[in-house]
Amino acid sequence: MAAPRLEIDLNKIHHNTQTLVQRLASEGISVTGVTKASLGSAPIAHTLLQAGVCGLGDSRIENIESMRRANITAHMSLIRAPMLSQAKRVVQAADLSFNSELDIIKQLSYYAHELKRVHSIVLMLELGDLREGIMPEELLETVESILVLPNIELKGIGTNLACRCGVSPDTRNMAQLSELASQIETKFKLNLAIISGGNSANLPWILNQANHTRVNNLRLGESILLGREPLQRHPIEGLYTDAITLIAEVIESKIKPSVATGVIAQSAFGAVPAQIDQGPKAQSILAIGIQDIDPAGLTATQNQQILAASSDHLIIHTQQCLTIGSEMKFQLNYSALLRAMTSPFVNKTYFPITN
Repeated sequence: MAAPRLEIDLNKIHHNTQTLVQRLASEGISVTGVTKASLGSAPIAHTLLQAGVCGLGDSRIENIESMRRANITAHMSLIRAPMLSQAKRVVQAADLSFNSELDIIKQLSYYAHELKRVHSIVLMLELGDLREGIMPEELLETVESILVLPNIELKGIGTNLACRCGVSPDTRNMAQLSELASQIETKFKLNLAIISGGNSANLPWILNQANHTRVNNLRLGESILLGREPLQRHPIEGLYTDAITLIAEVIESKIKPSVATGVIAQSAFGAVPAQIDQGPKAQSILAIGIQDIDPAGLTATQNQQILAASSDHLIIHTQQCLTIGSEMKFQLNYSALLRAMTSPFVNKTYFPITN
């Protein structure tokens, strides 16, 4: 098989998805399967749906359009606020979008009216992580402005934590989200169908205690694909952490000094490498680089040490010289996975679901 490549085990992804869907269902929480890390991969999208997610979410309208072209008819949400310039495409391809700017919602309303569609929205609230969301004190005024817009349905409210500042979802901020939902319903005499509490970072909170809030939906990607929660990157009990593996090919393997010679300046990506003389070392180069992966997010399955990377080369220390053309396996964190999945130079090999 061609290298570099990601070997993607759909059986393990199905297991991870189904396990989380069932655990969260017992707490009254549905799962939106997030496809953004997979570049809107149709095989992964189908696997998530077969495993029981209530719909798919992606941060790029291009990925949603790609899945639509693959004849995926599931409910799809744009989970990053739409760009004003893409409002028409959002209405055409997505059933729902997450929003925090009234000007953008008005543009969605315009195109929804033009296209004779009703577009649903989730209004995002800022609850501490300082990424997207309106401030809570602006909520009721914003909702009042939304409810008069034609062809727009306020489906619910949501928040996002842990992505910018690492703020952990907990009972306090989830209770605050629940209280804000109740305020909307009381003032405007309506029922919100979606209280979207966040992403995979919510799992430590919800899996370790009963859900006594109104949160009824989570948007899960990393936990499904990698079997880990994002706050501490701990494995989640019962999930596979090796559903996706990176394979790279050796293109050079030689004994070389461990210290560079000459006047040392910045490397290609601005670093000044540490110079520690450890004598001659076996060094291998793999045909993959920073253009394709985040080298800091790789763990060699054979415990070799990653020494450095440039745009197209990954340099590792091995106990002995490796055979040219041989392959090495790596586990990935979310950053490395995201870059590898979206690189056109990394092949994707899917192992299908077997009964």
